[in-house]
Amino acid sequence: MMNQKAAHSIATAALERVDPVRMITDCVTLQEDTLQIDTANQHLAFDLSRFTRIMVFGAGKATASMALGVEKVLGGRISGGLIVVKYDHVRELQHIELQQAGHPVPDENGVAAAQRMVDLAEQADERTLCLVLISGGGSALLTLPATVDEHRITLQDTQQTTALLLEAGTPIQEINCIRKHISAVSGGRFCRSLHPATSVSLILSDVVGDELESIASGLTSPDPTTFEDAWRIAEKYRIADRLPDRVRRALQAGRSGELAETPKPGDAAFKRVHNVLIGTNALALEAARRKAEQLGYNTLVLTSQLTGEAREIAKLFSGIARDVVRFDAPLRKPACILAGGETTVTLHGSGKGGRNQEMALAFLAEVSARRNAFAGVTFLSTATDGNDGPTDAAGAFASVALATKAETAELSISRYLAQNDSYHFFEKLEALYKTGPTNTNVCDLQILLVE
Repeated sequence: MMNQKAAHSIATAALERVDPVRMITDCVTLQEDTLQIDTANQHLAFDLSRFTRIMVFGAGKATASMALGVEKVLGGRISGGLIVVKYDHVRELQHIELQQAGHPVPDENGVAAAQRMVDLAEQADERTLCLVLISGGGSALLTLPATVDEHRITLQDTQQTTALLLEAGTPIQEINCIRKHISAVSGGRFCRSLHPATSVSLILSDVVGDELESIASGLTSPDPTTFEDAWRIAEKYRIADRLPDRVRRALQAGRSGELAETPKPGDAAFKRVHNVLIGTNALALEAARRKAEQLGYNTLVLTSQLTGEAREIAKLFSGIARDVVRFDAPLRKPACILAGGETTVTLHGSGKGGRNQEMALAFLAEVSARRNAFAGVTFLSTATDGNDGPTDAAGAFASVALATKAETAELSISRYLAQNDSYHFFEKLEALYKTGPTNTNVCDLQILLVE
């Protein structure tokens, strides 16, 4: 269990580094009437005497904490605004209205909040400064289905489309490409409501590669993707013929030019828009690395851009673990190998779990098959937002001790994997990793320890 405690300490250090309140107050400062926003790559300054109102908008799983940070900086200078967050991912705010909505499948609350946000944004004029707080989950939480002529997309259509994409194991960038083309706010369309106000988006990335147009479906970013791209994705994952009829017809109409594309770079809607990236998975990994070194581990950050099927990535980590155990390579023991990113799971069963629990279970399958090769190994895969899939667990642990415990309990790893039922497997072993909602979101973390 000592290795599990070390893994927990390393994960906690990573989460503390990407606490949204801290990230906002680190980069957003107020000096008399000048609002400054500073990151390693950007410096912006705004003379607040030029503005009659400051409005705050936003959506995402980490946005409540981001809003709290903004309130700490600006306080009563905030005129109002609205943010939308996942149920139970809340903070107490004084100046900004907060609404809760469904994620990952959107619901009526998200639609109502999106419409209200658009209405408020359309009241902004040239003397309004809008701060837009964006984090992962925003595209589901802020759902306003496109309504163009006879191609009226309903909430149910959006829900069904999201569910089909998730079941197919579609990466988030491709999910968001389709979302943007059936939404009235995503893919930069929200900027048309904000125009002619000056707006600054403060963005916390939950997307591998930190592509602004993919984070929360690019609420305030030009969209490089097209209706044609969206249709190709539907065909790639073999869901085109299963899409709701209105979604399918809308995508086809967009392909033929009957529906307007999402706004592209150079669109007038972006004339007064500034997008600032304030938090990433790489920041979390750097904090994890420092903590691991403090604990005495030789440490390597493998990548912050891990993608692919969770089960296949588990095999990668198991191979690295065996090399460290046998050859002291690529690091000498005690070793800590770190990675981050976002994997996918193609569903075959009807069990309960998430990509991190699935990865841990697939890793445990490798351990169980050759236990002597994994002496002193502990593996943790965890979601930084505290919710791995539709569960209350962030992730799960794997080790030789847990493989032995599973065998004693007569739990079949292969059977639980076949059912995508990793949650119930680890629940029986008491090996789920639970943090509760963390109010941040920068993809996932993998921590491999070898003593």
